[in-house]
Amino acid sequence: MANREHLARLKDGVGQWNSWKELNDEVEIDLSGADLCDARLMYADLSGADLSGANLSFAILSGADLSEAKLDGTILSGAILREADLSKADLIDAILNGADLSGANLSEADLIDANLSGADLSNANLHEADLSGADLRMARLDGANLRGAIMDGANLDGAKR
Repeated sequence: MANREHLARLKDGVGQWNSWKELNDEVEIDLSGADLCDARLMYADLSGADLSGANLSFAILSGADLSEAKLDGTILSGAILREADLSKADLIDAILNGADLSGANLSEADLIDANLSGADLSNANLHEADLSGADLRMARLDGANLRGAIMDGANLDGAKR
């Protein structure tokens, strides 16, 4: 369950959120299970935050810092994550179908059993990401860096490379 104070601060706006987070960097951010559907969180600093089980469907997270965030089971269907930093993020069982991850940094991210069907991963950095069992049907992978990525059991049917 999300921390009410954290959720209220985030809803006050990205500028105020980032200023508060910078001053309170040692605080463990808990936004787990939060309903942030359609949220506008461009360039938000959500690094290390717990967003597990949250609903971020159709949220705009372009340029956001989600490095080392807990996003397991998070719903990001149709979300815009262009140029977002998701390095070392936990995205196990996350739902990212139809998401725009073009140019995103997903290096060393854990995407085991994630649903990335129809996602745009063009020019994304997936260096050493774990995509075991991930659903990448009809995903765009042109220009993506897949060097060292683990793809055991991933479904790439119709993926464009």
